[in-house]
Amino acid sequence: MDYLKQFVEHLKFRGYSPRTIKSYRGCVREFLIFASEKDGRFSIEIVQEFLLLKREQGLLPQSVNLYLNALKFFYRNVLEIRSPLPVPMAKKPFKLPVVLSRGEVDRLIGSVKNVKHKLLLKVAYGSGLRVSEVVKLKVEDVDLDRRLLYVRSGKGNRDRVTLLSAKVKEELAVICIFGDRGQYLFESQRGGALSVRSAQKIFQRALMRANIKKHATFHSLRHSFATHLLENGVDLRYVQKLLGHKDIKTTQWYTRVSNLALLNIESPL
Repeated sequence: MDYLKQFVEHLKFRGYSPRTIKSYRGCVREFLIFASEKDGRFSIEIVQEFLLLKREQGLLPQSVNLYLNALKFFYRNVLEIRSPLPVPMAKKPFKLPVVLSRGEVDRLIGSVKNVKHKLLLKVAYGSGLRVSEVVKLKVEDVDLDRRLLYVRSGKGNRDRVTLLSAKVKEELAVICIFGDRGQYLFESQRGGALSVRSAQKIFQRALMRANIKKHATFHSLRHSFATHLLENGVDLRYVQKLLGHKDIKTTQWYTRVSNLALLNIESPL
């Protein structure tokens, strides 16, 4: 019986994204090889032993939890073992998101000379997008009149609507007027969507040119969007919707770095 094939078919049927399917497939494939070396048994003890091995190999807690989630789906939908796996999630260390100040965002964007690359960073920050979301934007996803962006198949394969800054409206209008509905906003030189890696390189080069020393990544633009909205007094529930968070607890992270009461306290030094 081809367990792996069944597993992938179940994921596709449930509407999981290609990226998640690829990740989960790799996790379960490794587990099946491990289990085969243990006489093919699928006991809870084998799962625990497998995940412990992953921890000993130095995987981060979030990576271990990815394996666990994949195995939970495998046991429930392929092996049809309905009782939950009594294996706790690996505890993640709490780390504050890296947030750029408004001045740093201005310096970052201002350091970019390429018009298309500059616009990419503006849209990512101004709309709170993940790097995988901004590179997939198409002409048909832009509502210039209502100043909205439609994010298709975001994380969790969910669609959402977010803000479109007035500062990028005219630049996007040029692309939208002359482009086809299905055209990507940020096409690569060879056509098609700009790759995630290329977008990340654009950000890192801008970070260096702006002489910003923080350990920021492209995702820091999204962190900064959320934090600056909260500092502007936007309700947490609205920020949750704009970011596309399923659980408001995820959005509450940003209250740790945007506490207005703390920002107004003067140091005794």
